Amino acid sequence: MKVGVVGCGSVGSTAAYAMALTSAANEIVLVDLNAKLAQAQAEDILHATPFIKPIKVAAGEYEDLAGAGLVVLSCGVSQRPDETRLQLLERNVRVFESVIPRVVRSAPEAILLVASNPVDLITRVVTRLAGIPPRRVIGSGTILDTARFRALLGEHLGVSAQSVHAYVLGEHGDSEVLVWSSAMAGGITLGEFGDQVGRPVTEAVRGHVDDGVRRAAYKIIEGKGATYYGIGAGLARIVSAVADNEGTVLTVSGLTQGMHDSPETSFSLPRVIGAQGVAATLSPVLSDGEHRALRQSAKILEEAAQQVGF
Repeated sequence: MKVGVVGCGSVGSTAAYAMALTSAANEIVLVDLNAKLAQAQAEDILHATPFIKPIKVAAGEYEDLAGAGLVVLSCGVSQRPDETRLQLLERNVRVFESVIPRVVRSAPEAILLVASNPVDLITRVVTRLAGIPPRRVIGSGTILDTARFRALLGEHLGVSAQSVHAYVLGEHGDSEVLVWSSAMAGGITLGEFGDQVGRPVTEAVRGHVDDGVRRAAYKIIEGKGATYYGIGAGLARIVSAVADNEGTVLTVSGLTQGMHDSPETSFSLPRVIGAQGVAATLSPVLSDGEHRALRQSAKILEEAAQQVGF
């Protein structure tokens, strides 16, 4: 599948590199307002291709997105010091009002994969601007938060994160909901698993994991200025699910209508991802507290969207 990447900063270029390494795409076109940056990123990734499966990598213009089955949207402006999320959103809306018509005109059949923050709100904006079926607009949402949740649980339990099944839902941000009530490892509840391997999941452990998931981005940004490896791999995983029509369940963001008594907005739920984008959105069984937290998360996002007219 041919994939376009619009926005070739740290996230976009890392996603393109991850797609190349994992053979998620067989052709990648990089587009950026800074043409020299796009060209440099494309050449750097191209020089890795002798060590992996053959793949075409090139820089281009919007017109070169023609024929793309999916376009990653990692463009936009960065948050300024002391800038609120709403102020950042307002500036990024202006960017996407310029970008989306050009992307849709060049690749009218493409699935749009949103990576720019605040991702849930930008996903809603892109859905409105693109005028395409909502199933064809996917936000990276909490795919990374879910990965962090599973990684920390696996670390505590002493097992591979791939043996842990647990979700983070709602906003990709402070109001996100870690779903402990249905989390499992090896097909049994976390509590049972922890007891059997001598690593109980106590309240202290839960607090440590919760803090680790919620504070991960802040800690990484403090240390190196930005996060991009984790989300780059997550974006490549979504692309693979689309390219191979996997029907994989991933916690991604999309326009959601009336689930869990929530207003219509974009936030993350488990969704079945395949060649047509979102094939189905699942309604997970939640505890009363998780249900309230998810509803509150959706409310926060809806209020922010309304403030910028979307």
